[in-house]
Amino acid sequence: MIDQIIKFAFEEDIQEGDHTSLSCVPENATGKAKLLVKEDGVLAGMELAERIFNYYDSDLKITAFKKDGDTIKVGEIAFEVEGKSQSILATERIVLNFMQRMSAIATQTRSVVDSIKHTDAKLLDTRKTTPGIRAIEKWAVKIGGGHNHRFGLYDMIMIKDNHIDYSGGIEAAITKANQYIQDKDLDIKIEIEVRDEKELDEVLAIGNVDRIMLDNFTPEKIKEVLSKIPSNIETEASGGINKNNIVGYAESGVNYISSGALTHSVKSMDLSLKAIYN
Repeated sequence: MIDQIIKFAFEEDIQEGDHTSLSCVPENATGKAKLLVKEDGVLAGMELAERIFNYYDSDLKITAFKKDGDTIKVGEIAFEVEGKSQSILATERIVLNFMQRMSAIATQTRSVVDSIKHTDAKLLDTRKTTPGIRAIEKWAVKIGGGHNHRFGLYDMIMIKDNHIDYSGGIEAAITKANQYIQDKDLDIKIEIEVRDEKELDEVLAIGNVDRIMLDNFTPEKIKEVLSKIPSNIETEASGGINKNNIVGYAESGVNYISSGALTHSVKSMDLSLKAIYN
């Protein structure tokens, strides 16, 4: 999937050729460039950058001074790339676009993870990602110390409010989901969302789920209801959770906390690829 994303990025950006570089820069010219850090944070996308450079021109040489997950400061150099000047120019924006976004996600994730590290709660991302580059953004979450929730609609059954309403209620949804897994011989888990304690009690009476999402429960309410949930059923808090209120949720004792803000509400980090002149 990563290679497909890289392939499409070049198709989107270059098509029949980088006419600016082709017209201005001699074909046999070589050069060097450095990735300059212009904002403090957590670096992400180093492995991806190398794959992008090598995808376009396997003769490009990358010298890394930092690695994915490193804390970075303004003025530091993450890597240098050396080789054909036209190749450096053709790959520059694609590398920067991905690394700037990945580093922003990793930075935000690390900040949140650090704030709840005194608890056992695990931070999860969601499917609230940029279409087409979900694999990149979820990779950045992991670099930042978070965990990936389901990747898509195909690797988990996650019964939410609309599924419940369309299927005819909680019991019908759970029964149909379990029957579907059996009929299709699937090895996937079932999670169900509950909106209040009444729905929680209904789910607990039925069972046959692996995880319960407590949607828009307050930390206080989560503490109150956790004692009635069997230990074999995982718990997840979700709904309006961000870095300003997550500590209370983590301290409630819930197993997982999911936050779409990790990927949908970040501002790209300021990085720049600058030519090096000898």
